[in-house]
Amino acid sequence: MAHSLRMKAFLASDQAEQIRVILQQMADDPGFNTKSTYSPITAPLDMLFVDRHMKYLSEHPAVNPEQYISNLRLITKCN
Repeated sequence: MAHSLRMKAFLASDQAEQIRVILQQMADDPGFNTKSTYSPITAPLDMLFVDRHMKYLSEHPAVNPEQYISNLRLITKCN
């Protein structure tokens, strides 16, 4: 239960809102490969780029969001 409360607290925070905006900007930018991916949890719908990474960050509070986004930009950058 504490895990879900921590996730909810993160997702409701100002930091999470700022991260969501950054991820959405990346998803809207054709210079990044941000395709939706299939997930059996969200079937029959695909899991959106923003939702996937927000879920990851909410489940891993020890991860530094700034470093995570920086690495994500490097990984998803189209050549």
